[in-house]
Amino acid sequence: MDYIKAFIIGGLICVLVQILMDNTKLLPGRIMVLLVCTGAVLGAIGVYEPFLEFAGCGASVPLSGFGYNLWKGIKEAVDQDGFIGLFRGGFKMAAVGTSAALIFSYIASLIFKPKMTK
Repeated sequence: MDYIKAFIIGGLICVLVQILMDNTKLLPGRIMVLLVCTGAVLGAIGVYEPFLEFAGCGASVPLSGFGYNLWKGIKEAVDQDGFIGLFRGGFKMAAVGTSAALIFSYIASLIFKPKMTK
């Protein structure tokens, strides 16, 4: 049942983003930033944690989950290290996801022929 719930919640997030892309003139990069900031803000006000417990990976895999992880890392680092944690915390929590994205995109560029736009 957890798989089905995660699939439905993640799919609903993707549907909402697709509707936003189709009905506005926002560029995809700006929509991604909006998702990350939304996850961080919802985490800061305490809404994202219960949503994450309910939806599981359906809430943690989209970019809103990345924003929540950034916020959570910054909050923990600020509690532990003070002001300097504001700059270190996001890197600590998001390092695995960022590293995986870089490694897999590099592997994909080796397998496929990337085309540069003119």
